Amino acid sequence: MLPAHIYLNWSISLYYVYLLKRVDEDIYYLGFTSDLKRRVYEHNNNLGCKTTKGYSWSLIYYESYQTEHLARVRENKLKNNRGSKRALYNRLGIKFK
Repeated sequence: MLPAHIYLNWSISLYYVYLLKRVDEDIYYLGFTSDLKRRVYEHNNNLGCKTTKGYSWSLIYYESYQTEHLARVRENKLKNNRGSKRALYNRLGIKFK
């Protein structure tokens, strides 16, 4: 068994690919972060990117990854590959445009 101080210093960093839905309209935003709660707060308090400023957003989906690289690869695939994005939207019951 490992000493207690090893457990106390051990932490896992996760990275997230997330999908937000605008509260007042069927508009979606896909992003990446290492701190999901903070990032959703930022989007809802005019601290997010210019695309999301001025609107209220609801977190409707996220995926977690153990490495930043894997999360960024997935985000890029969803943003740049219509088939991948369509498959995710279909799974979530979202009409793909």
